[in-house]
This record gives sequence, C-alpha cells and structure tokens, in this order.
Amino acid sequence: MIADAAPRDVETVRGFGADHVVERGAGIAERIRALVNEGVAGVVDGSAQTAELVPAISDGGTLVELRGWPGPAERGLRVCPVIVPDRIGNTADLDTLCRQAETGVLTPRVAQVLPAAEAKRGHRLLEACGLRDGVVLDFP
Repeated sequence: MIADAAPRDVETVRGFGADHVVERGAGIAERIRALVNEGVAGVVDGSAQTAELVPAISDGGTLVELRGWPGPAERGLRVCPVIVPDRIGNTADLDTLCRQAETGVLTPRVAQVLPAAEAKRGHRLLEACGLRDGVVLDFP
C-alpha cells in the first residue's frame, strides 16, 4: 500500500501499515509512479487531491472519492464518489462501525471529548489547531 502524508505525519501513517509513504501535494502522481511505473489500480482520496491523484491511476483503474467528486473520468477510470450524508441513515452500517470500534478493529483518533454545549469551542479547536484527531461531542 502506498499512502501520502505531510512530513509531520509520515511515521503515524507508516504505523497504520503503509508500505511506502510519499509526500502529499503537487507532484504526488509522479512520486507514486516512481514506485509503480504503470500506475496503481486504485486510489482512495479523502484529501481533496483528486486532480493531482488521477494521473497516478493506471488506465481502467478506480478512484474512490471521499469528498464526493463525481468525475469526469478519463482513460477508462471508474470514479466512485462517497457521500457521507447519503449513508448516515444506514443504521446497520453505523452499528457495524460501532462494534468495530468497541472490539478494537477500528481505533478512533480522538483529540478531546467536550460536552455538546461546547460545540463552538470544538469547531474553534479544529480550525485553529489543525488537529489530526477528532473532537467528540458528548451528549449525556
């Protein structure tokens, strides 16, 4: 697996199991193709680097776009936009995620837990600090 990361996050991303970590941003496709000359079969993009990543995908490959970008595809690429609000009502999938977190299959990264009444403070923390982990609002 090839992952991208900002310099400050390289070791964290390696800890998640990436075989290779490339620097994100301009030129990412060239860095990926330096590792896999023919391009990768698929990319999951949650970082809004779509235009930069598309050239890294081999002809006929797949882009899973977590920010909902629908395309257009080129070179026979298949684009699969994932829109969270479209899935938020799927209680079976949400229950699966909950069980995975409870059993340690998924490890949520939480910077701070705040009472729901402090939601504005949570938003300010995320905006000001560039937190990599989430702020959880506790609804008693």
